[in-house]
Amino acid sequence: MTATLENAFGYRGDTMHLPVPNLAAAVPFYETVLGFRVVARDDAPFPRAVLARDAVQIGLEENGGDPTQDGCAFHVRGLTALFDEYATRGLTSSPSDFGVEPRDGVAWTVRYVIAPDGLCYWFGERGTT
Repeated sequence: MTATLENAFGYRGDTMHLPVPNLAAAVPFYETVLGFRVVARDDAPFPRAVLARDAVQIGLEENGGDPTQDGCAFHVRGLTALFDEYATRGLTSSPSDFGVEPRDGVAWTVRYVIAPDGLCYWFGERGTT
């Protein structure tokens, strides 16, 4: 099964302005490990990059925000396959094992990743029951 990121939801309501302390240092993790590609860059009013994978786009920027207080939730198809892929791409640890979380009456299989820049990501696949 091929893994697909289907949707992204920012913890603070915005996936396009995720704070990173150093954009140049952050981007390689997203490209190499998480499989995103840079689709746009800008330096004004501060360094910023838009990254895309599957149906999802996120924006990283040096906007002075605290990355340890932000991140995204990704809806995924093929969660196990995604983490198998991430392992082959060099993801060496995750702060969580696979778990199940209820959301609006639906059980989601989930796993978390904290990027080297401090942003936290929730990856969840909707249960079939």
